[in-house]
Amino acid sequence: MPLRDDFPPVGSDYLGGTSDGWEYRTVFSGTTLEASYAMVVQFLKEEGYGNVPIPANALDLALFRHPRRHAQFILVAEPGYVHNPVRILFHSHSNRQKDLILCVYNENAPHHLLRFHGVGG
Repeated sequence: MPLRDDFPPVGSDYLGGTSDGWEYRTVFSGTTLEASYAMVVQFLKEEGYGNVPIPANALDLALFRHPRRHAQFILVAEPGYVHNPVRILFHSHSNRQKDLILCVYNENAPHHLLRFHGVGG
């Protein structure tokens, strides 16, 4: 059953990633950023998140690599793309430029939207 329909419980290990019941986190490591992004896209489709808007390609995703200059616009400390319930983040280490961290959030958790945006819950 896809992740979106059956979110992994606390402490579970699902397809190489971990879940705390609220956040599922995994890393995709391709030979290039394009390859890593293609893996993320395929994973999201297979796990029921194919309708979540994401960048069209790795070049567009790379535009989200650098944090915004104005702190009031930052919803997430780590650089990357954010669209509820998905975050696609870049490793902050320069030697990990090709790796992408995918975070998927449990939409059925209490106060999901508030927690996702870090404003309560």
